[in-house]
Amino acid sequence: MDWKERADATEERLRRQFLHALAGDAVAYQQFLAALSAHLRAFFRKRMSQLPDDVEDLVQESLLAVHGNRHTYKPEQPLTAWVHTIARYKLIDHLRSRSRREALNVPLEDDLQVFARSDTEAADARRDLEKVLQSLPQRQRRALVMTKLEGASVAETALATGMSEASVKVGVHRSLKALSAKVRSGT
Repeated sequence: MDWKERADATEERLRRQFLHALAGDAVAYQQFLAALSAHLRAFFRKRMSQLPDDVEDLVQESLLAVHGNRHTYKPEQPLTAWVHTIARYKLIDHLRSRSRREALNVPLEDDLQVFARSDTEAADARRDLEKVLQSLPQRQRRALVMTKLEGASVAETALATGMSEASVKVGVHRSLKALSAKVRSGT
């Protein structure tokens, strides 16, 4: 069986199960979801080879979107084309979201000395860190200390500071950027 025959067989099987499910057949819907999961997993693995850990999330998001939009399917159209359209939008949304999250991370420069060589150096570094942190606005400083030094999540920090999660993320990003500029300039 060549790829075209396999694709046609998959289309026919999924379409038949989905149409039965739309007519109220719960068993057909379970079969459809299981088969569609495998189909979507292959679809995303092919496109997300560099980010394999994200595949399952995309499969689940796509299944939820298919379920939530099942009333928009037009039976005269190919089902896999409809599903792939939903899956592509989920993939695009996922990559955009990932890109925004990664943009908030300011990488340290390779030649930046981070670790102290001795106990006195560590004490000096703590004192210097406190001094540099004092130059930040209080809310940004608190968000930075909680998320980056104390290991709190963004949600925990937002709750503790009364800031929104978006404000915490922006505040931490701006703080890191300001601190990085201070370290580079030596002030």
